[in-house]
Amino acid sequence: MTTEPLNWIKSSYSGGNGGSCVEWAPEYAAATGEVLVRDSKVPNGPLLTLTVDAWAGLVAVAKSHS
Repeated sequence: MTTEPLNWIKSSYSGGNGGSCVEWAPEYAAATGEVLVRDSKVPNGPLLTLTVDAWAGLVAVAKSHS
């Protein structure tokens, strides 16, 4: 993984009410093919590393339950 600061994007489904907030690093994904995901409330916490296909599946499941 990179030691450079990453540009994190908050999910549009997270909302602004302090609920579940998921962020991902799209530029890292484009450069490496790995999608990094984190909890925005714990930015120094663990990262989930997904393949692009796994990320697409996770997004599809989230959209189907919204």
